[in-house]
Amino acid sequence: MHTPVLFRDRPRPFQVVLGGVVPLLFGAVVGIVLGISSGGYWGLSALAAIGGVLAGFEHRDGWGGADRGLVGGALFGLGVLVAHAIAGTHAKVSLGGFPPLLVVIDAIVAMFLGALGGRIARALRERAGQPVDDQQPLAAEPLVEESLVE
Repeated sequence: MHTPVLFRDRPRPFQVVLGGVVPLLFGAVVGIVLGISSGGYWGLSALAAIGGVLAGFEHRDGWGGADRGLVGGALFGLGVLVAHAIAGTHAKVSLGGFPPLLVVIDAIVAMFLGALGGRIARALRERAGQPVDDQQPLAAEPLVEESLVE
């Protein structure tokens, strides 16, 4: 089984882009589409949900995936609202009576999706016999102890 690089092991700039910029920009695209097509909005939202589950695979378990999902979902929802406001179009899908609540709802939904992805990834690693706790790396190769030479 291919084990993805853990999010925490990626360089910090990559973490910022992948965990922050991508959800915000994708949310902005969804926010623009919100004023054009309800089908497009729901289709892109479904794609974002799949991305949320897949992002959870970069974490050791559901807890890490949930944390990332919470942040990514909030940024996604913020991107939707800000881009839609800037576009100035009429929403083809109801944003409810208090649109800023979308940020909270998206954050909660994404938290569960990220947790699902993290839990699935952990189960797959356990099934493949790979270590899953924080004390061991997720490398496919066995650990080799280095001897101290003086």
